[in-house]
Amino acid sequence: MKSEIIRVRTGARDTVADITGECAEFARSASGGGDGLLHVFVPHATAGIAVLETGAGSDADLLSALAALLPADDRWQHAHGTRGHGRSHVMPAFIPPYATIPVIGGRLALGTWQSITLVDVNVDNPDRQVRLSFLAG
Repeated sequence: MKSEIIRVRTGARDTVADITGECAEFARSASGGGDGLLHVFVPHATAGIAVLETGAGSDADLLSALAALLPADDRWQHAHGTRGHGRSHVMPAFIPPYATIPVIGGRLALGTWQSITLVDVNVDNPDRQVRLSFLAG
């Protein structure tokens, strides 16, 4: 298995960060043009990995849905940090901290409109790590 960590700065607002390019480059290099699986994992209790369409409004729609489902208010028992921080710790139950993507001939086997994204609603921690791991087939 080959593995590396990429760093993603998500900033001070809810973010859907497209990391497809970094994932594709790692898969190409780690696979040597072969087949296998790319596993993408974010080792944070307040972020997730989603495979979805970006750039056509779906990323904004996802953030709107999360804001409606998990509002940044004072209802959360986990209450340290900024207002509503507890929602950040619940979010990974809805958007898991991992995804696994097939790699065929060194290329990600994503659908036409699919992108790999880091979803982060924790404005208290703008610097994230994402572990990319390739397992050869």
